[in-house]
Amino acid sequence: MTDHMPSPLTAGLLRRQFFARGTMGLGATALAALAPPVSATDVAKSADGLSRARLPRATAKRAIFLFMAGGPSQIDLWDYKPQLAARAGEPLPDEIRRHERLTTMTSGRSQLLLAPSPYRFAQHGDSGAWVSELLPSMAGQVDRITLLHTLQTDAINHDPAMTFFCTGNQLPGHASLGAWLSYGLGAIHQDLPAFVVLTASWSSGVPAQAIYSRQWGSGYLPSEHQGVVWRSEGDPVLYLRDPTSTPAAHRRRMLDELRRFNLHHQQQTGDPETLARIEQYELAFRMQSSVPEIAELSSEPRRVIESYGQDALRPGTFANCCLKARRLLENGVRFVQIFHRGWDQHGHLRRDLPLQCRDIDQPSAALLEDLAERGMLDDTLVIWGGEFGRTIYSQSDRASEGFGRDHHARSSTVWLAGGGVRGGMTFGRTDDFAFQPVRDPIHVRDLNATILHCLGLNHETLTFPFQGLDQRLTGVVEPARVIDAILA
Repeated sequence: MTDHMPSPLTAGLLRRQFFARGTMGLGATALAALAPPVSATDVAKSADGLSRARLPRATAKRAIFLFMAGGPSQIDLWDYKPQLAARAGEPLPDEIRRHERLTTMTSGRSQLLLAPSPYRFAQHGDSGAWVSELLPSMAGQVDRITLLHTLQTDAINHDPAMTFFCTGNQLPGHASLGAWLSYGLGAIHQDLPAFVVLTASWSSGVPAQAIYSRQWGSGYLPSEHQGVVWRSEGDPVLYLRDPTSTPAAHRRRMLDELRRFNLHHQQQTGDPETLARIEQYELAFRMQSSVPEIAELSSEPRRVIESYGQDALRPGTFANCCLKARRLLENGVRFVQIFHRGWDQHGHLRRDLPLQCRDIDQPSAALLEDLAERGMLDDTLVIWGGEFGRTIYSQSDRASEGFGRDHHARSSTVWLAGGGVRGGMTFGRTDDFAFQPVRDPIHVRDLNATILHCLGLNHETLTFPFQGLDQRLTGVVEPARVIDAILA
């Protein structure tokens, strides 16, 4: 081997260095693209075929998901089954149960005793939709919403069910709905993130299932697309404020130097995450002026604040989160997700469910009214639901005062409003026990495909290459369809 010929090991290093440094031009181009409104990763999106995911027309520009973590009881809120009143305490018929999975909390019981809803239902609006007495404010909004009664999921326990609902997969590591929307559509406003998450307090007082950052994570997508958590106490976004000893000009110079070092690192390694990190630093700097103004509610008319309820100005409540969410959407945030926990009523349903409904009923209705008054509801998609439904049978041996309901994956109720969805419509029907769909069953994948469709994205071509597969929110090979019947 001569002095002019590198060793095989050295040759490998030189090849890697060549390809890494060969990205220098691309890195500079991407850095230049940091100027709004295009982000660093947007430069390379055409190479991923992302343009194929865009539909000719979007009916929604933004969306908000009101996520009731724990599984709200559709039987006691939306799916009225009056014929069950005379069958309280009877066992669930075998032909209805079939071979459906049961959780370990009820699988050992010899009988599953029917527990009809103890709450009164009435028809409302021109659509005549049946709504529980626990939701008087939302009863007045039924002509604005579409109720989906037959939503099915693959998971029967909370964490995998929530992960599946939010990311399209029960296993951690996949990109969330909000991250996909950010990746596919980008940010509306250069000074705000595309995706914001709020977590609300709950009134039932029962221990609630934990929620994890993977529910709003970016997974294999560039990290700039993960949700930004909006806090209820202190600074809305953690670490956003500069130390008092650091003037803004010094901060700007520091970021410029940090960007120079990061760009040099990216040129050496070709790591696209470095570009995403640069973009996040720049966004955080811009957010220092935009976020405090949005978080300040003093400019809201008193009439609007009162419409959300007495808790609207109490930080961390669902009412407060809904009001802040409307301000975020109004100022250019693409997608907001509010998590409200405490819906896991395995026992003491009579005590706890009314408290949960009191938290969310008036604010949810006020949000729809507020968006409509501002001319935003037509291009804002609103989604309400939880990770699964509840069983018609009681978890106790008898349907007593302390009865509760177990998890149910075969049917739950969600509703959608605005953003190209038909109002005043009920879609799908369950059997007389609210157990099995008998007409128009839909899956979580179908719901996610429909959400993407309303926002102008094709769920089949919105993909990202990872582990040798073109990953999708709706699954790589699993069936999914847009629910055309509910679209305006």
